[in-house]
Amino acid sequence: MIAKLEMLIALARERHFGRAAESLGITQPTLSTGIRQLEEQLGVKLVSRGSRFGGLTPEGQRALIRARQIVGDTRRLREEMRASREGLAGHLRLAVIPTALTWASRLVTGFAARHPNVSFTVLSRASAEILSMLDDLEIDAGISYLDNEPLGRVTTRLLYRESYTLVCRPDHPFAEGEAIGWGALGEARLCLLTPDMQNRRIINRHFTEAGVGPAALIESNSTVMLAANVLHGDWVTILPDHLARFLCEGKPLAVVPLAESGAAPAVGLIAPHQEPYTPVLQALLSEAEGLTVEKV
Repeated sequence: MIAKLEMLIALARERHFGRAAESLGITQPTLSTGIRQLEEQLGVKLVSRGSRFGGLTPEGQRALIRARQIVGDTRRLREEMRASREGLAGHLRLAVIPTALTWASRLVTGFAARHPNVSFTVLSRASAEILSMLDDLEIDAGISYLDNEPLGRVTTRLLYRESYTLVCRPDHPFAEGEAIGWGALGEARLCLLTPDMQNRRIINRHFTEAGVGPAALIESNSTVMLAANVLHGDWVTILPDHLARFLCEGKPLAVVPLAESGAAPAVGLIAPHQEPYTPVLQALLSEAEGLTVEKV
């Protein structure tokens, strides 16, 4: 039954039989058979079928909610039993907003030093995608903004508050000042993160509050790309202070503070709300708390 529920979750996530089968490492006929057997066991039609996947039926949508709960509980039980046999061990899947990757590294490396039998997969994702991946059980936790857009029912641990800097070449006029106001960037040649990133929406809000509407002539979902554009051309970008200093270290680039405007956005660890937590996830939450204390 658990394997068939995982098939339903994968199909709802991928919305395509072939891709769902591939994500599970099984063949498409095996997936189709498993879904049909699940429908027979539950006595309802779960999937609308035609020449292709047509979505979940209303009964399928309700079954999906319970499937996520059952599969999640089963995975947590397995983790608890393994911890009782082997101590803290296993694998954690973490999705992180691009601007928080340096903090993710601090969290992961510190955790790994204390718990060497736990391995990690760390992915760079937009904040909305992180929430979706948590719902679909694709990840165990994420690092994202905590107070800008609705998170749903999750557990959070604050890591830091984000302050912004302008990155430019040392010979750029902006490099001459100690700090720059957001309103001074109205005519700047900007390269910024893509609009699907919450960081970009925060930056756009700062511009709106300053009464300017500069256009980003280059957009990317990679902060490395943004820093490289500044290094090789007459561009400027806006990055969180900690990330800007990491990317610019040892390079002919200037990092200039931007004037504070309103409350600094909070960034932290988010995890599914559950009681009790698995031993590995509880240890990760504790590690995040330690980083917060260190920052303060």
